[in-house]
Amino acid sequence: MITTLKTNITVKDICEGFVYNELEGKGLFGLSGKLTIQPEYQRNYIYASDGGKREMAVIESVLKGYPIGLIYFNKIISNNFEVLDGQQRITSLGRFITDKFAIKDENGMQYFGGLAKDKKNKILETKLLIYECEGTESQIKEWFKTINIAGVPLVPQELLNAIYSGPFVTLGKEEFSNSQNANVQKWSVYIRGSVDRQAFFERALDWVSKGNIDDYMSIHRNDKNINELKKYFNSVIDWISSVFTDVESEMCGLEWGRLYEQYHKKSYDPKKVLVEVQKLYADPYVKNRKGIFEFILGGSIDTKLLEVRVFDEAIKKAVYKEQTTKAEKKKVSNCPLCAIGHDANKEKIWSLSDMDADHVSAWSKGGKSDIKNCQMLCKTHNRAKGNR
Repeated sequence: MITTLKTNITVKDICEGFVYNELEGKGLFGLSGKLTIQPEYQRNYIYASDGGKREMAVIESVLKGYPIGLIYFNKIISNNFEVLDGQQRITSLGRFITDKFAIKDENGMQYFGGLAKDKKNKILETKLLIYECEGTESQIKEWFKTINIAGVPLVPQELLNAIYSGPFVTLGKEEFSNSQNANVQKWSVYIRGSVDRQAFFERALDWVSKGNIDDYMSIHRNDKNINELKKYFNSVIDWISSVFTDVESEMCGLEWGRLYEQYHKKSYDPKKVLVEVQKLYADPYVKNRKGIFEFILGGSIDTKLLEVRVFDEAIKKAVYKEQTTKAEKKKVSNCPLCAIGHDANKEKIWSLSDMDADHVSAWSKGGKSDIKNCQMLCKTHNRAKGNR
């Protein structure tokens, strides 16, 4: 890769003809149309996502004469470039000069248009340190993968977008990385993360590829549509909302792709599911509410998903004492199941540490975790009993 340092390009030059797409949240062009600010392998603009602190810091740095770091352009053809590193900073400069946000000075919050003339000139005349790079696509993208832009590391999906940039990524980002998409609010119920940081695009790819995102993007890189991706993603979302008609906060971030593959061919009555969800949410013995949904999908069998609260020590000691006292009088084992057996343990008195607390009536069948439903069993019998 060949690099050439340029030191005579000013902020005014860069922002000449600046275009910012409010709908997609990205800077598009600069340098009088010769510079593509956000090529498809670049992340979305994220400097405004923290309340504008980072984009304001860029402007304040320029006004104070602080360097804002090296910027790298990729030379496409003669006098036509795309930003390789620095699009967040360039977009911040362009957004400020076109009055998209304000900064605070001694006169309060000020847009560029309201700044004193000397401050305007200070910004516009600031020269930037820019390297123009020339190389093959593989060289450029391999270099791009190593970059941490302004201290904000690329997330894995942003790296994959860079590696497999093309029509498929372009269409995918338009659908799943667009904060103006009316479906984002619905998706956010089930998927954790930010549109700008590619969370929804990544989850859609993860679901359709069964976890093999890299391979899927490689195969579909040059596709002119994302029909399969959208269809599968919407199938998962529609399935979730049809089975679980009420929205709960614990739904967010679950492995819905895996659950869809495992259970979507089974039949569920949404009304009965709703009643079961409400019952489990009201049960004080359920420690893990996130497990409720898979528990129900799997037929309400695997209680480990719920981390059902076990009997406390006071209950176990009280039940152990009562059982042991009665067993010693009858000269049988204090494990009820050993006592009705025919082996050497029929009359064995187990220590408390050798016994486990058990629900007489299984919790999954409505049994409570109170002293009336507690019995102490030897560890062997308790493990063999399960949910029976």
